[in-house]
Amino acid sequence: MKNQFFVFISIILLLSLNSSIFGSDRDSLYQELVKKKLSKTAVDDYTHYHNVGNLGLTITNYGLLGNGYLTALKDQPSCQYKYQSNLDKEKVEHFSYAGLWVGGTGGMNGEEETLVSTAIIDGVFEYGEAGFEFTNTANADDVVKERSSIVTSSLFDPMAISHQDFICDFTDKNLRVPGTEIDLIDHIPLGLDVHFESYSWNYSYADAFVILNYTFKNVSDYPIKDIYAGLWVDPSVANMNYTSIYEPGGGFSWYDNLNGFDKDYKMGYQFDFDGDNGFAESYFGLRVLGSSVPESNYNVFYDQWQWTSTADPDFFMPSTDAERYAKLSSTPAATIPNTELDQASWVMLVSLGSLGDLAPGDSVNAVFAIVCGFWANEGGDSQTRRENLRVNSEWAQIAYNGEDVDGDGKLDPNEDLNHNGVLDGDEDLYRADLDLNGNGRWDLGESVFGDEDGHLDIFEDSYQNFQRGIQDSNGVIDRYILPSPPPSPNLKVIPGNGQIALYWDNFPEDYRDPITREKDFEGYRIYSAPKTYQNQSDATLLAQFDEDDSLALGYNTGFQAIQYDTLIDGKQYNYRFVDDKLANGWPGQYYYSVTSFDKGNPENNLASMESSINENITYAIPGATVTEKKEDKIYVYPNPYKVNALWDGSGPRDRLIWFANLPEKATIRIYSLAGDLIDEIKHNAESYAGNDAAILSSSSHSTEFSGGEHGWDLISRHDQAIATGLYLYSVKNEKTGDVKTGKFLVVK
Repeated sequence: MKNQFFVFISIILLLSLNSSIFGSDRDSLYQELVKKKLSKTAVDDYTHYHNVGNLGLTITNYGLLGNGYLTALKDQPSCQYKYQSNLDKEKVEHFSYAGLWVGGTGGMNGEEETLVSTAIIDGVFEYGEAGFEFTNTANADDVVKERSSIVTSSLFDPMAISHQDFICDFTDKNLRVPGTEIDLIDHIPLGLDVHFESYSWNYSYADAFVILNYTFKNVSDYPIKDIYAGLWVDPSVANMNYTSIYEPGGGFSWYDNLNGFDKDYKMGYQFDFDGDNGFAESYFGLRVLGSSVPESNYNVFYDQWQWTSTADPDFFMPSTDAERYAKLSSTPAATIPNTELDQASWVMLVSLGSLGDLAPGDSVNAVFAIVCGFWANEGGDSQTRRENLRVNSEWAQIAYNGEDVDGDGKLDPNEDLNHNGVLDGDEDLYRADLDLNGNGRWDLGESVFGDEDGHLDIFEDSYQNFQRGIQDSNGVIDRYILPSPPPSPNLKVIPGNGQIALYWDNFPEDYRDPITREKDFEGYRIYSAPKTYQNQSDATLLAQFDEDDSLALGYNTGFQAIQYDTLIDGKQYNYRFVDDKLANGWPGQYYYSVTSFDKGNPENNLASMESSINENITYAIPGATVTEKKEDKIYVYPNPYKVNALWDGSGPRDRLIWFANLPEKATIRIYSLAGDLIDEIKHNAESYAGNDAAILSSSSHSTEFSGGEHGWDLISRHDQAIATGLYLYSVKNEKTGDVKTGKFLVVK
């Protein structure tokens, strides 16, 4: 997981809670918001975000979702789809903030009073203002935890639900922000602790949603009656590459959106009215998936109103707990405004209840999905145009239902997928602490000291979810089950001079399908960044290799052409593929992935499935490798350097030249013709990460370098861009003391 931040939080202009705010007002207030000084310390964690799939979503440990479109957080997604795309036109943001609302009668003070605890309300942005009522503790360890079900991930945890789980806890019972002197204004606690988990997957059919799983526990001394739970959302569908909110005059507007409610799918949604010339043709959706309460016992509700507006008698912002509870527990009878004239900054609330009463110590669960989907056509809003959103949301529902295929909350005899009820293979021999590679089964080379008692113990169920307690015929609904391809292999990418070599292991070949329990691996596909400018896809298929079998799937090539057993950094790799004839030095130009695909499952009407390109995607820059030979000349390229070279960015800090044919450890010094030292650079091939050139640094991915080259951004040690002229350089080999010299020309 990312490092915890002890952060300073912005104190934001308090906005009116009882007036109607129009377009130019909110836009100008936002510009004031991002300029505010930082003045409060807290142990809030808002640096985690889902990024394994195509929905990038910021998670916090105090009930909020999203990054608020704040400039300080603009490098992380708020609710962005398609997050993994390399096309600016496809990277659409969908909301600034979303937050939990929970209401009921009763609570910590023992009074029969209707209360609603909120993570956020209209017009406020920070603790110290009304509406921020969920808090974490002041404990430095009380941060968002991350785990993964991907066995090859460094965050692998057999308890993980999805490819990327986030877990945290918060509460509404505090009257002051822990560790501070900040009071929670007008807050009367219900007395609820909230355990929150969010799940996302990288499968191509399941990468457009994130599931939000809330469990509410009554920690008061009194019962809480008629509980309702919902999510408040401030959506604004926009593409920051087209209409940026981060720059004054960037064209962004809060006021060109329309909302709707898809009753059949229990889903509120929003869209940008005109789609911003194709840059924002995407839907935001918020769907109720279910609860620990039977579906027949609760209803789903939808409401909306213009941000901070109380003017509309039907669609108005609630200002009291009683009004918020009424919004949580009802849907307006009036028709939802959905014409061109109704474009506005619409806030959305999707809720469910009643979830019944909670006695002290009891818990209840509510599960939502945030879903996105591109328009299916260019017509007006309709079920047809929402087809992609509907399909994506249905996969979220399928994931939640798990074994409960019909979604009735009951485990029917034909729904218990783990149904054979007998010991399989080596299950009775399995022991978790002896599973060296953590793949959930016994492999050759691993010690076997199971109890061998003929009984399938919870830690011996190696074929599916062995540590989550899911066993054959266990008689309970096992949720969050999706058809899954073999995992991607462990991939090692090594750049060289004009080439990039890919090495990977055969780990996926032993994978067993979680439903059929058969080994159904079929082959590998090798992808790179698009090879041509006209290619509008995210990747180019370079090659495919599959088993030489009788299936009409793939090309029956076998794996002999890529077989290459070797050890690299102590790890075993079994295959090698080289992409050659590449241009050295291009930042961001080359990335690679090796995926696995299976044979498919005709009996269950499933076509062949492939692991995600994003699971092991690796960026690399080809270049000269380390050399210690005296006869190898060190050189600079491009030389001469002409400003605005093809690989340069737009600013003076986005320029780049390379020093090539370097030894493993070296000191590079750049001089003017007058002998003045312009800059000094330390090179270490083993640890080099592009740190002397901004264009080589990326917050979204790491890059593999060849080791024998070092990039420089033409910024002097005095933090100034160098001028046109001829420059001298020396390179000292720190191992041998040898010094080599040269020169390069800069033309602006």
